Amino acid sequence: MAAPQPHRVLKDRRTKNLTKRLRPGDIALIHHADLDTTAARALVDCKVSAVVNAAPSITGRYPNRGPSVLLDAGIPLLDNVGESGFADVVEGRQAVLEGDCLRFPDGLCLHGVRLTPEKVEALMEAARANLNAELDRFVRNTLGYLEKEKSLLFAPVDVPRLKTRFAEKHVLIVVRGEGYKEDLAMLGDYLRDVRPVLLAVDGGADALLEAKLQPDVILGDMDSISDEALRCGAELVVHGYDRDDPRGVPGLERIQKLGLQATVFHAPGTSEDAAMLLADELGAKLIVAVGTHFSLEDFLDKGRRGMASTFLTRLRIGSKLVDAKGIARLWAQQHPRFGELALVLIAAATPIIAVLMLSPMGRLLLKTLNAWLHIRFH
Repeated sequence: MAAPQPHRVLKDRRTKNLTKRLRPGDIALIHHADLDTTAARALVDCKVSAVVNAAPSITGRYPNRGPSVLLDAGIPLLDNVGESGFADVVEGRQAVLEGDCLRFPDGLCLHGVRLTPEKVEALMEAARANLNAELDRFVRNTLGYLEKEKSLLFAPVDVPRLKTRFAEKHVLIVVRGEGYKEDLAMLGDYLRDVRPVLLAVDGGADALLEAKLQPDVILGDMDSISDEALRCGAELVVHGYDRDDPRGVPGLERIQKLGLQATVFHAPGTSEDAAMLLADELGAKLIVAVGTHFSLEDFLDKGRRGMASTFLTRLRIGSKLVDAKGIARLWAQQHPRFGELALVLIAAATPIIAVLMLSPMGRLLLKTLNAWLHIRFH
């Protein structure tokens, strides 16, 4: 059996920042408790040779699927190597993953637990047993936030003026969340026929560019988007949260450092909530959501204690908001593709052609048509 090959190790406490720097074959050293599906898929897309987590990939708080995503892709996962091990690693050095150890040439070895499908399933089973308690805390926090944020249902929203026209148009809001690639792939016919406004939320702009689509507007706190996407020519709207929020406008400084112009939109909740409010207030006829978060697991993955703003935003928008999967299926049913139409027409014409070939009158008509074509084009 061949000895394992050394690979470059890159590390970051924020997985989404690390994925911007990883190259195929690298070992990703992360610090990500309860590794979520979106982060795991991003690591898979980077084609890393292994993932080493300084934190527990499954704490038992809820059944997160990130570790299973890595293992299903054939990427080994060394878990819970500890804070000191993470701090000791000098980024860029070569290392070899051997069993339960990430070994460096100078003798440094990060010891952890090599996760297997069986170990992951056991941890997930324990996490499922804890879900009721987690759900209870989540609901209590949501109800508490609802009391504070209920004005979102009725209060006017001060939206910025944009060059992009939203009124009476379809708006496609793209978040780089679970299933966003599949959603975009299904929407090809819809995008071609309707040409909706493309509103990207942070890294959703990179998702659109990867799909060879040009975003019209980018909205977010700009913490998970590439410089290339920010420079793509879209209108930039920085999510400023609530005006009284101590976080202020965290993304504006980055925009200014790049020499770009942006509008600030103050709105409570997540950036995807703000994107939906913006599209609604600017008069969108229909809002189609790609990769957005609304399930309990999505919100636990994002580390949110409640979902009040998201719940209220969707109540405010109402039936104007539809999921991408639903619109793709509906569009496919109402707008069959050219190839499908051609097959239907050929099938319908076959018996007619057969009758013409077999009947005397039909043969006479075909001879007459052939003679006319000969005279017309010769």
